[in-house]
Amino acid sequence: MAPKFGTSGLRGLVVELTEELVRDYVTAFLCACPYGDAVHVGRDLRPSSPQIAEWVIAAVRDAGVDAVDCGVVPTPALALSSLEAGAGAVMVTGSHIPADRNGLKFYVPTGEISKEDEVRINAALGQGAKVAEKGMATRADARAAYVARYTQAFGREALAGLRVGVYQHSSVARDIMVEVVEALGATALPIARSDTFIPVDTEALDPETRKLFAGWFADHRLDVLISTDGDADRPMLVDDAQQVVPGDVLGAMTARALGARVICTPVSSNTMIEAEGGFAFDAIHRTKIGSPFVIAAMEEALRDNPAARVVGYEANGGFLLGFEADGPAGRLAPLMTRDCLLPILAPLGAARAADKPLSALLDALPPRFTAADRIQGIESEISKAFIASLSGDAAARAAFFADTGEIAEVDETDGLRVTFATGDVVHLRPSGNAPEFRCYAEASTRETASALVESYLAKLGETLSA
Repeated sequence: MAPKFGTSGLRGLVVELTEELVRDYVTAFLCACPYGDAVHVGRDLRPSSPQIAEWVIAAVRDAGVDAVDCGVVPTPALALSSLEAGAGAVMVTGSHIPADRNGLKFYVPTGEISKEDEVRINAALGQGAKVAEKGMATRADARAAYVARYTQAFGREALAGLRVGVYQHSSVARDIMVEVVEALGATALPIARSDTFIPVDTEALDPETRKLFAGWFADHRLDVLISTDGDADRPMLVDDAQQVVPGDVLGAMTARALGARVICTPVSSNTMIEAEGGFAFDAIHRTKIGSPFVIAAMEEALRDNPAARVVGYEANGGFLLGFEADGPAGRLAPLMTRDCLLPILAPLGAARAADKPLSALLDALPPRFTAADRIQGIESEISKAFIASLSGDAAARAAFFADTGEIAEVDETDGLRVTFATGDVVHLRPSGNAPEFRCYAEASTRETASALVESYLAKLGETLSA
């Protein structure tokens, strides 16, 4: 598919991310959006990223703007660096998708670009902005400030005594995770480092990867296992019961640990936050899926009340902090871009402070369980047409979902989210940045949620290939 903006930046096949196209998008970004005095540039570990980053830097300099090369760095670390400098940023990453694809994430000096910014960038394509005097090229260490953010806020005893497995694969944060958990008092056990890019989707881990976890827990005597996706804006946390903790559960636990009062999260996130007896947030704002929509809701909450203790998170676990919060040992400045470390450290720190295993805190939450997976290789046009057919035809919708029972509610905020009379939920949605059809489910038991995803993915596969 031709490169285009999805839920999180520009994405496309590497063979279509040509130098001309990359330069055009970067130049359009500079023409359409504020960028301060410079543009910080970072990249992930996929093979195509170094070359694309060179093209980005060249385009920035050709536009007469200084380019700050931050090298291989997590996306949230690059965002932190550029925010502190009052500069724009471009991250070269395809996140969790396969290595034959890549992309660009753009940041203005105040954070991620909005959907309105995307429209302006697209409108500015082809304008060109080459000037007589090139911008300067410098280097910066965006890594150190990101590490310090968490070591200073959580302190040397936050994870004391824990044996933490670090599934490194090709995550751009693989060494940072080790450094941070050790600085917080844990013993870090690096596992499965890879020189080949592995597209780990923390929201839909494949069965082969999950099977490895039990062996790692036994071989390394682990208390927990942590990891991230490729560019480290999504967390993965496996608890002491060897269960992968869903990202939206990590988000809710992190929000509570930080004393947040206003939650902004997509319609696909776990509904436990609305259940009685589990949480006590003042307001919950549901959005379309994608960090730009979460950020827009957070910004609206802050406009209404600049002192609002507002956070955002997605079902994939990426966590956005909108206020200055207290960590166990220090302050955490706002960082309104998806981050992987905070939703790992805050739940683990809360469990350690309570002198309980993480699974005990999870067991005390309202019994709402989610599952998610996707069919790959389904073009978005096909997925969207299918969703439209169900949305516009109540009889067709009832027939497709007949095996699960009576439909009580339909939500079309993003894709098609169906709530049944039993309280179970099935949510179908085309991916915004890859040829994938995603299925989310929620139920009162983990087994039911997983079975719903398995059943409907199989049904989708049969229907769309017919």
